[in-house]
Amino acid sequence: MTDGADENDGRQAAGAEDDRRGDPRQPIELKVEYKRLNKFFADYTKNICKGGTFIRTAKPLDVGTQFVFKLYVPKLDEPLRLHGEVKWIVRAEDIDMSLPPERRPEPGMGIRFLYADERERDRLESVVERLMVDSLGRLLSSKLLGKTGPRGDGPK
Repeated sequence: MTDGADENDGRQAAGAEDDRRGDPRQPIELKVEYKRLNKFFADYTKNICKGGTFIRTAKPLDVGTQFVFKLYVPKLDEPLRLHGEVKWIVRAEDIDMSLPPERRPEPGMGIRFLYADERERDRLESVVERLMVDSLGRLLSSKLLGKTGPRGDGPK
């Protein structure tokens, strides 16, 4: 994918670095709630990684918008209250419908997590790692996350 408005798939990004994700993403659907102009929205994630998430929505916020949202994670009694910034969006009307269905992006917004401090970052990264272990298993998630496997044989 390219940066800026892309007539091939409808994605709009804030800058060149936005398409270079440094962390592996895990497809996962988690409920997300946030407020926009005094209206509450409930949407779902498409995937998540240590650095951010993609929220499926027909009405994405503008690129650069910072906002607070709640992320509902299984096995946690309370939702996580997170800060994020919209890094890129896909508007439904901008999606190239001539693409095969499996290549069409979904409408929504790519979110980068923002942290108040290192403790908050560590806490969220720990939750994301647990989600990956729960859905992929310890060995595969360790390889994806670049961590040493159970026998000390981390990724090469």
